Amino acid sequence: MKIVNRLVVLVLVTLLNVNTGVAQSKSKVKKLSDDERMAWWRDAKFGMFIHWGAYSIIGGERGTKIAGGGAEWAMDKLDYTVKDYEQFPKMFNPTLFDADAWVKMAKDAGMKYIVITSKHHEGFALWDSKVSNYDVMDTAPFKRDVIKELSVACKKAGIIFCVYYSIVDWHHPQAQGNLYPNYNIAQHDDPSVVNPEFPQYFKNYMKPQVKELLTNYGDIGVVWFDGDWISDYTTEMGKELYNFIREIQPNTIVNNRVDKGRTGMDGMNNKPGQFAGDFGTPEQEIPDTGIATDWEACMTMNGTWGYKPSDTNWKSSEDLIEKLVDIVSKGGNFLLNIGPDGFGRFPAESIRRLEAMGQWTKKNGEAIYGASASPYEKPKWGRYTKKGDVLYAHVFNWPKDGLLKLNKDIKFKKVTLLTNPGVALNALKTSSEVVVDVPMMSPDAPVTVVKIELAK
Repeated sequence: MKIVNRLVVLVLVTLLNVNTGVAQSKSKVKKLSDDERMAWWRDAKFGMFIHWGAYSIIGGERGTKIAGGGAEWAMDKLDYTVKDYEQFPKMFNPTLFDADAWVKMAKDAGMKYIVITSKHHEGFALWDSKVSNYDVMDTAPFKRDVIKELSVACKKAGIIFCVYYSIVDWHHPQAQGNLYPNYNIAQHDDPSVVNPEFPQYFKNYMKPQVKELLTNYGDIGVVWFDGDWISDYTTEMGKELYNFIREIQPNTIVNNRVDKGRTGMDGMNNKPGQFAGDFGTPEQEIPDTGIATDWEACMTMNGTWGYKPSDTNWKSSEDLIEKLVDIVSKGGNFLLNIGPDGFGRFPAESIRRLEAMGQWTKKNGEAIYGASASPYEKPKWGRYTKKGDVLYAHVFNWPKDGLLKLNKDIKFKKVTLLTNPGVALNALKTSSEVVVDVPMMSPDAPVTVVKIELAK
């Protein structure tokens, strides 16, 4: 009997742990300091942004019309009424979606976290929301919780799972759903265009949906907001939302778009001592000298966030690798976007670029992950990053004469190629520079890294 009783107790405890494991009690979570909370993100440097929704079916096209700019804005750019657009969530059935495959591609590319659009401006949610029926489980024939599958796949692979959530909602009548044909007349913060019912949307729809994301899918690394430009949204709402999130998951990171007041689309309103979330979000650009606070550059591989087959203006793999290095050299993170199609497939062009970046980061990741900004101005040949007592020279333009010229203030102990640490390179300090004798041909195109161990 004693053995049986012990088994019963063990089973009950196990079931209790399973049932409560997803939404962990706040009392069991150690509240970290801001530096501790931000540590993983600061070290990660490289993440994947995924823009996916009902707009991925459309591909930015309506008959002969093609949406200008990002295809994820198709509902607005192609003048759909709310009723007409509802046909696409009803068609959303991406049977080729494979969360494990998506996460593997991110991990193999050297990415450390994933941010998925749980709900974009169109209002269609990719999780099983109890607040609304306009979601992947109730409206779409897919009947699979995308957020759940991705969160589980990320946890298995050791990737940090994060969610994007749009403050804008073109479908909800208490948000922008009543502003057709111009859902975004308030995009430039025109105070004359407001929805007096927006506070009710914020209280009874937006906050409850955010709570679902934070309580049903385990630890969320980042909550990434967008759409703060609308007139209805206020800094006071942003502060309330930020505190609300931190009460549910104290160690979650929140981007600056939870606040009001971004200038244009640069997303760089973060200033020390002012409320603007936890990090800045420059969009489609790399600040020339970085930002004084934590920041992350989000960028597309072509010209669109959502799937758009007509956009063939792809950045090269070499360009994307150089952008990663440039961003890290200025103290930032790189959030690189993928726009899967309506079947759940990554475009082949995206896959090829991810593979190329993975090949480079596998060999050179030491100079990226956990690295800090360069202590020197940009050299003509490339960029510097630094980690502890090691300086890394990322050479974009290999010297034709085989002589790499470094900053004169560098006090070196040993200089090697990062991918060939066993062979020391000859280096000479002069009054004007440090000269390193390197191979005549770049051994690791497109960016070769020279490792400089510093003398104390």
